[in-house]
Amino acid sequence: MSATPVYLDAATATPLHPVARQALLAAFEDGWADPGKLYTQARRARQLLDAARAAAAEVLGVRPDELSFTPSGTVAAHAAVLGGLAGRRRAGRTLVHSAIEHSAVLHAAERHVADGGDAVSVPVDRLGRLDADAWSAAVRAPGVAFAALISASHEVGTVQPVAEAAAACADAGVPLHVDAAQSVGRVPVPAGWSVLTASAHKWGGPAGVGLLVVRKGTRWESPYPADERESGRTPGALNLPAVVAAAASLRAVAADAAAEAARLAPLVDRIRARVAAEVPDVEVVGDPERRLPHLVTFSCLYVDGEALLHALDRRGFAVSSGSSCTSSTLRPSHVLEAMGVLSHGNVRVSLHRETSEADVERFLAELPGIVADLRAEAGVVGL
Repeated sequence: MSATPVYLDAATATPLHPVARQALLAAFEDGWADPGKLYTQARRARQLLDAARAAAAEVLGVRPDELSFTPSGTVAAHAAVLGGLAGRRRAGRTLVHSAIEHSAVLHAAERHVADGGDAVSVPVDRLGRLDADAWSAAVRAPGVAFAALISASHEVGTVQPVAEAAAACADAGVPLHVDAAQSVGRVPVPAGWSVLTASAHKWGGPAGVGLLVVRKGTRWESPYPADERESGRTPGALNLPAVVAAAASLRAVAADAAAEAARLAPLVDRIRARVAAEVPDVEVVGDPERRLPHLVTFSCLYVDGEALLHALDRRGFAVSSGSSCTSSTLRPSHVLEAMGVLSHGNVRVSLHRETSEADVERFLAELPGIVADLRAEAGVVGL
C-alpha cells in the first residue's frame, strides 16, 4: 500500500469517537460490577447504567424506561420485529416491511414466515424511496399485526417517508418499527413510530451495543425466555463500559450532527457529480436530494465488484461493495435489486468525522484510473 489508508465505510462501522474512548476507559474502573446487586460497587455500576440510559433517552426524545440496551443493533432489530409480532398475535399474523430493509429485519421476517406467519414486502422506486400508496394499502389489509420501515437506506442513503408511513400505520392501528441505525446521531427521526432500534458502532460508539426503544402503550412481548434485566426486553448481562461509552458518544455526535452534516453533504455532492462525469458507464444511485448527508453509492458497468473492492483496498481505500451485510458472500444487494438499478461493480462510500476533503479528492483522482485498469484487464475497451 503506497499511501496512508483512507477509511470510507462509516455506514458499516464508524471509528471510535474520542468521547467514547474516554468514557470506556473510565467505566472499566467503576462499571465492572453487576448493577443488579446491592453492595457498593454494584450501586456505582447501577448509577452508571442509569445515567447512560438517561443520556441516550434524552437524545432520542423518549422516556428512560422506554429504552433498553441490547448486545447489538441486529439483536435489537430481531427483538423489535419478533416482539412486536408476539405482542399483536391476536390482531393477526402478517408483517409488512419495505423491500429494502436491513438483513436483520428480513431474517426476522423469514423466521416469522417459517413459524406460520405471513410477510408482505412493499416495493420502492428507482431512487430507493418507499411506494407510499402501496404501503398504505398493505398496512390496511386484514390481519396485519406489525410493520417495519428503515429510516434511511443503509446502502444508497435514500431517506424514507417515515412520517407518512407512520401516519398510515396509525390510521390502521398497526404499530411501526423504525430501524434508525443509519440515522441516529446524524439526522432526526420523524415521530410516529412505536418501536425504534439503533446500533452504537454506526455513530462512533463501541461495537456490541444496540438500542431498543418500545413506546409506552405498545403491545410488545419479548421473544426470549424470561430475564429480569433491561425490563425483560433482552436477556443477559450488559457490557456496561461499552454501554456507557455508547451513550456518551451519542450525546457528543448528536450535539455536532448539524455541523457535521453541513460539512459532509457537499463532499458527497462532489463525489456524486465527479464520479458521474469522470467515470464512463457508471450509475450513481439513490435519491440525490432526500438522502443521508454522509453516504453515496454508484455502480460501474463492466467491472466485477469484488475486483474493484480489492483494487481500491490496494490503493488504500476501504469501501463497501454490494450489500453492506453480505458483500463477503458475493451475493447481489437485495436493495439494489429492489430498486431496479445496476448492481454490477457497486461501490458504497460513506464518510465520517475523520474524513477530510483531501481524502475525498484523492479518492476521486484515483478512481477513474482504477476502473479503467480493471476494464482493460477484462478486455473491455472502447465499448
